Amino acid sequence: MTSDLETQLQQLQTEAVAAITSADTLDALETLRVSYLGKKGQLSQILKGMGKLDASERPKIGGLANQVKEALQQGLEQKKSDLNQAAIAAQLAAETLDVTMPGTYIPQGHIHPLNSTIDKALDIFVGLGYTIAQGPEMETDYYNFEALNTPPDHPARDMQDTFYLPDGNLLRTHTSAVQIHYMEDHEPPIRIAAPGRCYRRDTEDATHAAVFHQIEILAVDKGLTFTDLKGTIKVFIEQMFGDVPIRFRASYFPFTEPSAEVDVQWKGRWLEVLGCGMVDPNVLKNVGYDPEVYTGFAAGFGVERFAMVLHQIDDIRRLYTSDLRFLRQF
Repeated sequence: MTSDLETQLQQLQTEAVAAITSADTLDALETLRVSYLGKKGQLSQILKGMGKLDASERPKIGGLANQVKEALQQGLEQKKSDLNQAAIAAQLAAETLDVTMPGTYIPQGHIHPLNSTIDKALDIFVGLGYTIAQGPEMETDYYNFEALNTPPDHPARDMQDTFYLPDGNLLRTHTSAVQIHYMEDHEPPIRIAAPGRCYRRDTEDATHAAVFHQIEILAVDKGLTFTDLKGTIKVFIEQMFGDVPIRFRASYFPFTEPSAEVDVQWKGRWLEVLGCGMVDPNVLKNVGYDPEVYTGFAAGFGVERFAMVLHQIDDIRRLYTSDLRFLRQF
């Protein structure tokens, strides 16, 4: 009986080792493990015959059975390791990066030069303590003209041709109208920056457009002077253009007194960049502020003008043609 069990165990080991060696997948290897070493596997079936052995024979067969079991377990572990390494090697081979191949181009969007100019300017004013304020693009005659010290018979009305609507309203010609709305709703002190689109009946050419963008600032407080206005403008210009020469020229606007134009020396020539001045007392009265107590200053500039200067653009129409060859430069 002993020799029969020995023979069966030896045959089982030989057969199992051969099967394990030829297994080519982890699933097939697991099937072999269950078949040979599982609870109902072939090794367990052979060992059931040990009950018929004499007590003196059992240690010999038991030792042989353990040797067979250990041999199969080692064979299974080694084969499993070999299959895992082969799978990793195959994956690495399939995913090998060819560094000589050209990369995949992923198109990226660009910020329009007008948007980037607006963002940069507003960041500067916010850093100076200003609040961003906005208003409607369709305005009444009162907010666009009369409240800004430009009554119906005022000669300054001839300075700009306006898009009037059938109901008597109009498309705002400047963002100064936002100042009136804001002052009506807020008590001083105030500091605001008002960006937005404006509309005028201009003939479009290299420097004019019927639709354009402005940013205006307004500060109202006790004791503000033209010196405060100049200091604010100098800080703003320096952060927008760098350390460039600046000059203030006397000018005229209906809603400021005194008024000035600001020029910067850029690329060897003087360029007009913005208008400014102290808020006219009549404007303060129109919103219920006492001009004997409060003073204010305002300034405004065209965003397109700044963008053209900063990026050396020679024609304002380039900003609106949606030409990707142009826009991809920014």
